[in-house]
Amino acid sequence: SNKTPPTTILQHSDNFGFPFVTTDVMCQIPQNCTATHVSLLTQPGRENVFNQTWLPIRNQKTKGKEEKKFQFNFTVCVSNLFGDYNNVLQFAQTLEMYRLLGVNRVVIYNTSCGPDLDRLLQSYSQEGFVEMVPWPIDQHLNPSRGWLFSEHGGDVHYFGQLATLNECIYRSMDRSRYVLLNDIDEIIMPYQHNNLMSLMDMLQQQHPNTGVFLIQTHFFPKKHFEPSGRFHLPQWNKVPGVNILEHIYREDPDRHEYMPHKMIVRPRLVEQTSVHDVLKTLGERFIVPMDVCRIIHVRTSKRGPLMLQQLNEDKRLWDFQEKLIPNVDKVLRRAGLLSSEGQS
Repeated sequence: SNKTPPTTILQHSDNFGFPFVTTDVMCQIPQNCTATHVSLLTQPGRENVFNQTWLPIRNQKTKGKEEKKFQFNFTVCVSNLFGDYNNVLQFAQTLEMYRLLGVNRVVIYNTSCGPDLDRLLQSYSQEGFVEMVPWPIDQHLNPSRGWLFSEHGGDVHYFGQLATLNECIYRSMDRSRYVLLNDIDEIIMPYQHNNLMSLMDMLQQQHPNTGVFLIQTHFFPKKHFEPSGRFHLPQWNKVPGVNILEHIYREDPDRHEYMPHKMIVRPRLVEQTSVHDVLKTLGERFIVPMDVCRIIHVRTSKRGPLMLQQLNEDKRLWDFQEKLIPNVDKVLRRAGLLSSEGQS
């Protein structure tokens, strides 16, 4: 029989000033009820049960404390694709870099994207590396293209980014040891280890009760190119997007400003998250030192027009080029995005 217990509604404390807020709706499963699905009624007993959307209950508590075998070690959650985002080359390079670092699954919430990126995503989905979650939020709300309500207006922050990040943690809770929460053009890069597993083994050993590892973001301005041009490869000339191997100059953050972090979390220890920090966690938080791990983010400069002398040379990505370049070629070719000319 269907039971309708009352719910408690917990609004998340972060909504960046927008009218719509990410919310947890909590309900107690009635005793002696082995529930498999749940639905949400706005007025008890009024709706037709058959027209309801039923959601499967995941992450059931298991009896016994046996060490869980996870399907994945690392899942990356990419909160939202929207607009005509078609930065195919950087996207392929970033995903292939993740694969080399030991990521097993990338979850992408897709509202819309450009035609070439769409082809690449279809190809990655068929292979199973990417899990595409359709996210047609623009059919229900007027999403904001920016993160500040006073500046950008709209109903909800960045196409519901807070809802998708939280959904992704719960989606991954039972199947992934760690979850990386970052943007589509950011790479969480270990600087003393050659993969994420050895980095996390070390961090977890040093900080056993930690559930949230905060990683500092560094910007690599895309207008400064590496002078020799050795990675300006002919086969990528016609592929839209940024070539991250050509940008080796790192902008040091302005120490007087707030430093944004992104995160690696143990999903079972996180109850609620925001973009740059968690809101509720069962574990401790640890800020990872920059020389151990930092985020490589190739984008427009954050600090205005800095001269080359003010930037640091950082060729960490080049350590992986031998495998990265052929792997990127392979996925672009598979998606039909490499023209045959200029290939060796």
